[in-house]
Amino acid sequence: MFFDTHCHLDFAVFDSDRDVLMSQAQRLGIEQILIPGVSLQNFAKIEAIHAQWPDTIHFALGLHPCFIQEHSAQAVSRLADWLSRSRSVCALGEIGLDARPNQAPEAVQLMLLEEQLKLARERDLPVILHVVKAHERMLSLLKRYALPRGGVVHAYSGSLEQAKHYAKLGFKLGFGGAVTYDRAQRQHRMVRELPLDWMLLETDAPDMPLQGYQHQPNTPLRVIEVAQAIATLRGVSLETITTQTQHNAQQLFFSR
Repeated sequence: MFFDTHCHLDFAVFDSDRDVLMSQAQRLGIEQILIPGVSLQNFAKIEAIHAQWPDTIHFALGLHPCFIQEHSAQAVSRLADWLSRSRSVCALGEIGLDARPNQAPEAVQLMLLEEQLKLARERDLPVILHVVKAHERMLSLLKRYALPRGGVVHAYSGSLEQAKHYAKLGFKLGFGGAVTYDRAQRQHRMVRELPLDWMLLETDAPDMPLQGYQHQPNTPLRVIEVAQAIATLRGVSLETITTQTQHNAQQLFFSR
């Protein structure tokens, strides 16, 4: 029923109670969870979690722009080696651009991103994108690289017009905890007006907390509350949201 398309289960906060968490997820109908990679340092751990729950946990591998200080000069070639060795990777990510202050220079981020977009195209993989204050730049790159499998823009924060451009390029848009906040009128408008077949559910656990859970670690269990918030905003049933977003995720990550 539920597919949480973005969760960092490898974070230390889950290490002591991961079995309990997975048991609760299964009871609640959360059938599949996708964990993205952010640096080489967590790839082995993510793959080990997948091996423990191969039917529930899926994973992506990528080099995140906010962790550039952890990426060596050989990071992209080592990522390519991981992709060659692992038959279970369903996407390349999390990769992207972040134009907030105190992030790596744009030129450095662009170099890392473009090398990974080339890899995604060569390996016929969808991508999971982190895009902050850089949607026009990202759209320009995606038009140039024309990825055959598209991908998802995690925690979508762009405009309605930019959303249309992403969709034309084969991209889904991820929505999570932000839609649960009363003040998030822009997000509310977005989930009301965008076609449901463009959307994916996510939690970004343990980050991106929902309203009412501020200052608490997030959890994949709350993907249900994200879905309910979207259902309420759209005036449709919870089942309508879960059925369509599950289909969207399956189509993006597992259809060849």
